[in-house]
Amino acid sequence: MSAVPASTPPALPLRDIHLPPAPSWWPPAPGWWLLAAVVVVALWWLVRVARRRLRARRWRARVRAEFERIVADGQRAGDDARLAAAVSQLLRRTSLLLDPAAAALQGEAWLDFLDRQFPPAEAARGPFRHGAGRALLDLPYRRRDAAAGDEARDLLALARRWFEHVLVMRADHV
Repeated sequence: MSAVPASTPPALPLRDIHLPPAPSWWPPAPGWWLLAAVVVVALWWLVRVARRRLRARRWRARVRAEFERIVADGQRAGDDARLAAAVSQLLRRTSLLLDPAAAALQGEAWLDFLDRQFPPAEAARGPFRHGAGRALLDLPYRRRDAAAGDEARDLLALARRWFEHVLVMRADHV
């Protein structure tokens, strides 16, 4: 066995272990930069979608309010020709937002376009071309004293159905 020498040299004065300083929070690691970029892009996308939906909601509310104003004015004035002309204008303006090519449509082509906005089963019946919508072609040009109460009421009901369908169907389009 080996013997421990009786006299060991005195120990060197060593200092205790020092830990390195805590890492700084700046600059962040690359993973945090990537996460920040993903969050910024996600927020941008959410804001864009929210703005689009808000714009569409406002547009739908304006169209509905204007339609109700037209109906109220028409009932107050009792002028079916003016009522039909105002409904026709609102249908045309709404259609322009859906399809810019609608501006050039007239007569039967215009009624076909309006019919195509309905679901296929209802569009096949042609509510504008073969039904109450035909009043759009001649009712605005009738004399004021010509009786058209039922035609005007049917046209308003059809236009209301058309607006409700189009405004729901195209909610995110605008």
